[in-house]
Amino acid sequence: MRKALLIGFTVVFLGVFLVIPLGAVLAEAFRKGIGAYFAALQDREALSAIGLTLFATAIAVPASVIFGVAAAWAVARFRFPGKSLLVTFIDLPFAVSPVVAGLVLVLLFGMQGVLGPFLIKSGIRVVFAIPGIVLATIFVSFPFVARELIPLMQEQGDEEEQAAMLLGASGWQIFWRVTVPKIRWGILYGVILCSARAMGEFGAVSVVSGHIRGKTNTVPLHVEILYNEYNFVAAFAVASLLVLVALGTLAAKSALEWKVRNEH
Repeated sequence: MRKALLIGFTVVFLGVFLVIPLGAVLAEAFRKGIGAYFAALQDREALSAIGLTLFATAIAVPASVIFGVAAAWAVARFRFPGKSLLVTFIDLPFAVSPVVAGLVLVLLFGMQGVLGPFLIKSGIRVVFAIPGIVLATIFVSFPFVARELIPLMQEQGDEEEQAAMLLGASGWQIFWRVTVPKIRWGILYGVILCSARAMGEFGAVSVVSGHIRGKTNTVPLHVEILYNEYNFVAAFAVASLLVLVALGTLAAKSALEWKVRNEH
């Protein structure tokens, strides 16, 4: 009886707070027909927002992979002063509000910030420009790969790397032929989560973007502007892209978990 109640409560909770809202987004997006839906997506400002979102994600994800692999290797394989502090800093974006992260970037790179005047004199604009959006996206997404790899590499141990070293393999050979094959699924899992987080980020990007239509608006910011203008069909049409990204992320996550289970 308790099992049935728990399952029923879980299903109802997910239906009310997840399935129904997502269904409402898709229903509203197609409320005026498929023509209006694709017209909203083909709007110049919408295409600009989509392109900027993909551009920021294309930079943030590789940066997160490089940092995540390096950080995980350092934490899992070595002992050094400040190791616990490094792990704490990796978790910082999970604890700090994205809005606060955006404000920090403004304090650093804004016109009245610490580095802003020097950068502006050098012809480099960070805040209210694309570099600020990329930095904000990197900040909110960089922990995902590292947090996937650190426990994985700690559990696997370094016996195979040590054996390869005794056989005369170089550091790069050990990394590419021993370490990477062992952690490839963890990297891919982190990339999936990192990509979804980067494309859906709102708070930090909103602070540093300046909301310049057609130039510094990402998809979430463009949705907000359309909704505030009471252009609900267009807002939900663009928002449906984020819903599809979320569903695609879940599908890729499930497929990856199935693949890993079958390998073991």
